[in-house]
Amino acid sequence: MTERYGNGSELEGELAVNKDDFELGSLEDELRVDGLCKKILMRFYFQLLEEGESPEKATLLAGSADYFVRDFVVAIKERNLFDERPGLVRQFAGNWYIVNTLEPNMAELSRHLEGIRAFYRFLQGRALVSAEHLGRIEQECADTGYYAGRIDSFWAIRGDGYLAWERECTLKER
Repeated sequence: MTERYGNGSELEGELAVNKDDFELGSLEDELRVDGLCKKILMRFYFQLLEEGESPEKATLLAGSADYFVRDFVVAIKERNLFDERPGLVRQFAGNWYIVNTLEPNMAELSRHLEGIRAFYRFLQGRALVSAEHLGRIEQECADTGYYAGRIDSFWAIRGDGYLAWERECTLKER
């Protein structure tokens, strides 16, 4: 089976990706990139199955990676999936997930972080991100104590305390 990705690159057992196809600049770009990300995420899902993961576990991991990539990286941050600037996982887990989830909790967030980590290992295994970037992603995913504290401090916000809470782990670019 051969699938096309952007500028004619193909998926034929392995992933061939033109990273420039994931640049965003318009709503049309966002829709196109969302579709490209969906294809890579599906390949990730099938790779998990090939490696022996159960369909249930593969679905959880791929679903969490999908939530991070398509809903946060592409739709909210408007970033190329292959942009290696640090801090995206921290912004996701320490802010965006918390304020965009009805009842944020560490059990659910930990599942998302596990999926994100597995997905970036998949990308690095195909030389789509650097080993250094994977290391940063893994460090950010492992900072569960910080994220648990962020959830607790979110629930403790009183009065106009949200702005100070948001500044500690802002979604704004610095």
